[in-house]
Amino acid sequence: MLPPLDTSRLLIRERTLDDLEACLEMDRDPEVTRYIAGPWHDPVAHRQFVEYRITRRYPPGLGYWSIRERSDPERFIGWVLLIPDHGEGPDVEIGWRLVRSAWGRGIAIEAAKAVVVHAFETVRLPRIIADIDADNHASLRVAEKLGMKWVSYDSSDGKRYERYRLVRDDLRGS
Repeated sequence: MLPPLDTSRLLIRERTLDDLEACLEMDRDPEVTRYIAGPWHDPVAHRQFVEYRITRRYPPGLGYWSIRERSDPERFIGWVLLIPDHGEGPDVEIGWRLVRSAWGRGIAIEAAKAVVVHAFETVRLPRIIADIDADNHASLRVAEKLGMKWVSYDSSDGKRYERYRLVRDDLRGS
């Protein structure tokens, strides 16, 4: 079970199957999934993919959290994650996805900062990474605002992904 990571304006709680339909609806917006590979156009595979991500066991302290605003706690606005990179690690990835109506309001950075604190103070990870499509400028800005540093890129599947990393020890000096 994941702890709540609430902030002054957000409710950040473990994602459950109760969030499934809202997650599927969010992913059906082609602008939301524009930079993310996935089975978005195959309804059966899409549902299986999201159900698996919700129900699979992650190492302690890792998984997905759903995001809601305190001002409208029934409305799902996205999720934030801390999961093993490519499903197995050893690196641990941070990521976020929001419904389009939540874009541009600082919600991704606020939720991700709460996850960073959890990653370093509770789980005691030495570092976290994020792989972001090079054209996804909004997510690249979130990574930079978190204090993440560019370390490399990968274009093995024909798209360019920028790898960012945040090391726990780097935060101590800031």
